[in-house]
Parts: sequence; C-alpha cells; structure tokens
Amino acid sequence: MRQSNTYVILFAVVLTIVLGGLLSLAAVGLKPIQKIQVELDTKKQILGAVMSLDGSEDVLKLYDERTESFVVDHMGNIISEDEDGNKLIAENINIGKEYKKPVEDRKLPVFKFLSSEDPSKAESYIFPMYGNGLWNNIWAFVALDTDFNTIKGVAFDHVGETPGLGARITSPVIQGRYKGKEIYDESGSLVSITMVKGENGNNEELGKHKVDGMSGATLTAKGVNAMLESYLNYYQPYIKKLKNNSNLSLNTL
Repeated sequence: MRQSNTYVILFAVVLTIVLGGLLSLAAVGLKPIQKIQVELDTKKQILGAVMSLDGSEDVLKLYDERTESFVVDHMGNIISEDEDGNKLIAENINIGKEYKKPVEDRKLPVFKFLSSEDPSKAESYIFPMYGNGLWNNIWAFVALDTDFNTIKGVAFDHVGETPGLGARITSPVIQGRYKGKEIYDESGSLVSITMVKGENGNNEELGKHKVDGMSGATLTAKGVNAMLESYLNYYQPYIKKLKNNSNLSLNTL
C-alpha cells in the first residue's frame, strides 16, 4: 500500500531522532573508554622515548611510578596555573593546540623520567614536540640524558605520512638513529639534530649532530628537522636552567 508523503516525512523524522539519540547515548557511554585509551596511548609514547615496551607492562602504573611532569613557559619558568587560575597538568596540555599559538603564549609540557632505584633522581627529561610532515602533522617525544645534551631516545608519530616512506619515522630503526646524538656543538651552541637527504647506512659516520635519512621521504625528513630545531629552541631556556643548576638537586627544577 502506498503511504502518503506526510507519513513518509514523519517516519523519516522519527527515525532520524531515534537514531540520533542512540548515537548520542553511545558517544556519551564510550567517552570514558575513549579518554582512557587516549591517555594510555600518550603515556606509551612518552615512555617509548626512554624504554622499550613489549605490551606486557601495566603502562599506567609504570608511568605513575617513573615519571613526574610539569609545564614551563617560553622563558623556561615552571608555571602551575593558566590565565584563569586553573591548575596546569602537563598530561592534559594539547601540544597540537599550543602549536597554533604564538610562541610566547605556549604552554610547554616537560616529563621527568625517574630512576627505578632512586625515584628522587631523574634519568632523563622528555620534551614533546609538534610540526608538519609531508601530508599532515607529525609529533615527537624527545628524551635528553642528564647531561642535557645527549639524546637518550625519541618516539615519533604522524597523522598520514606515506606508508613505507615517511611513515617510517615510527620505526625502531629510524628512531634508534637518534640515540647518542648531541644537540649542542663543542662551543655550546644549539645545533639540533639533522636528518640528511638519502639513506646510505652511514649513521655513525655522520657525526654527533646528523642522522641517516629515509629513502623517498625527503619532505618528511625536512618536517622532522624543522620540528626538532624549533622545539629545542623553545625549550632551550629551560634546558639552560637545568645545565646551569646541574650541581643542585634535580627536584628543585
């Protein structure tokens, strides 16, 4: 039996309202689970800059035991509240949103990785970074040793770099090339770490401030280089404070 136009329209409206309501309920119900997954993934990446995770660890427990975090401004000062007086939590800072702000307005999270034998001592400092790859955004967590110069490890990630090419920044092979490299030269000037063009298998021969490149991914490599150079400069005021006060208790910084 053919239904009237009014019936069809009312049916479509009711169906839309019902389905919309169900989707809203599902979104609300899944939000806590999604939040936990985002938190878990972020903390995995932070820890991944300084240690290998095989999937058997209780990441959240390990993170709570081995890290401390805080936020600094572009002058290297630790800040505990935002402009409205709300407490700042480093893990809640969206580095992507901060990336869009003028440098002087950015909040820069810092994560301190603690010794398992003596939690009062830091083993390294981890700095989140953000930038542009070939197709979309890239980001990183870069760990400095307590000499505040040597790279302890890095964890790169991306939105949509080319599989097998630029997307290789997430591979242990590429990330491993940064370990042991240095961000300051002999004169004490910040020079960052540069990924060279092309892949020649000569990472050790490139010296302290360069790493071997990725075949077919020159533009992604340029994005990584720009990100590292920019953010190491943003964090440099705080890093200088660490270097200048390295003879003091690390807990005061």
